[in-house]
Amino acid sequence: MIIEPRTLAGFMELLPNEQILFEQMKQKIENTYQKFGFLPLDTPILELSEVLLAKAGGETEKQIYRFQKGDTDIAMRFDLTVPLAKYVAKNYGNLSFPFRRYQIGKVYRGEKTQKGRFREFYQCDIDIIGDEELGIINDAEIPSIIYSLMLELGFKDFSICINNRKILNGIFEEINQKEKAVEILRIIDKIEKIGKEKVIEELKKIGIQQHEVNKIINFISIEGTTDEKIEKLKNLNISNETFKQGLEELELVVKYIRIFNVPDTHFKVDLTIARGLDYYTGTVYETFLNNYKEIGSICSGGRYENLAEYYTNKKLPGVGISIGLTRLFYKLNELQLIKTEKCSMADILIIPMTQDMSIPIKLANNLRAKNINTEVYLNDKKLKAKFKYADKLKVPYVIVIGEDEINTNTIKLKNMKTGVENTLNLDAEEIKQVIK
Repeated sequence: MIIEPRTLAGFMELLPNEQILFEQMKQKIENTYQKFGFLPLDTPILELSEVLLAKAGGETEKQIYRFQKGDTDIAMRFDLTVPLAKYVAKNYGNLSFPFRRYQIGKVYRGEKTQKGRFREFYQCDIDIIGDEELGIINDAEIPSIIYSLMLELGFKDFSICINNRKILNGIFEEINQKEKAVEILRIIDKIEKIGKEKVIEELKKIGIQQHEVNKIINFISIEGTTDEKIEKLKNLNISNETFKQGLEELELVVKYIRIFNVPDTHFKVDLTIARGLDYYTGTVYETFLNNYKEIGSICSGGRYENLAEYYTNKKLPGVGISIGLTRLFYKLNELQLIKTEKCSMADILIIPMTQDMSIPIKLANNLRAKNINTEVYLNDKKLKAKFKYADKLKVPYVIVIGEDEINTNTIKLKNMKTGVENTLNLDAEEIKQVIK
């Protein structure tokens, strides 16, 4: 019986040309992280459930892939942050702080599948972890990394939005609604999706009085340039210490973002950002493509006070960001904002026209030694079929080697895009000079 080949819902499989593009994006992200001095880390996909789920609860726990193997209770990682916390606590004595790490890997969430959401997906994370303390200037470096990354990925019109959770929390303390801060933040966070009127309605539903609602709405409605917004926040004359500390941090972060060479055209203070409601404690970030807000934030994160509180008594504050690469790739592909033009990894396809493959194989070896990706067509087909193969894979150059070429120590190099054909010496260096 033949079983129908099919893939589980929520798992992405790509055709080779799409996979090449995906890998190029992943490589650009990794190169950018390395450029800023982040160290690579790779933690296991499987962890002991009691370790992985130390903090989990609610929806997160429902989405975990968990199973028993013998006497061992095992869970699959649902993000890269919890494994990082375990790793830092476990290896604390062997790490240099601040510990700057990047990790690009698959995570698993058994949530309900829908268009653009996956159960297996790549996350691309960076975090800077401090030992007991971590200077606020680290919060300002993160937007410069996002800025470099977006440009490297080919985006030009984007906004890095920043806020500080202490400012928000200070406002709630000021209106005596600290206990409902998480609920209020969750509602505020939906303002882009549901609009101001619905936000007001939902705030009243949880018992916020009209005069308190007015203060919240007036606060998140502050408009102007980055400097004007900071000035208007100062002019609110809020005496709450949490608020004042958050405002000082925000002002300092803005100052250093500029010193890190991020232009004002690409970052802004956005007082509606309230991500990571029970996790982030200071600076928060979200990054949007200005003309494609429907994609949502493509790079988010923020500052947290104690990464590994469930694994160690040591205070390990940090700041970091994450990109959901699988979802981002899917959305960009769907909107046709990226093109899958490359279909082959080879720069050159060598087509032998002789029974003896020795010379073509030796040439391929020499070209690879010159860092030129080279494939040899090893199957016995007609010349037309071999060129059709090269054409379908969009291989840039084809080399034909027959008896005449071997006897004269030459090759024919064809540019598949222009159709121009050159006769060259059978020499890898000379070929390299022509194709480069």
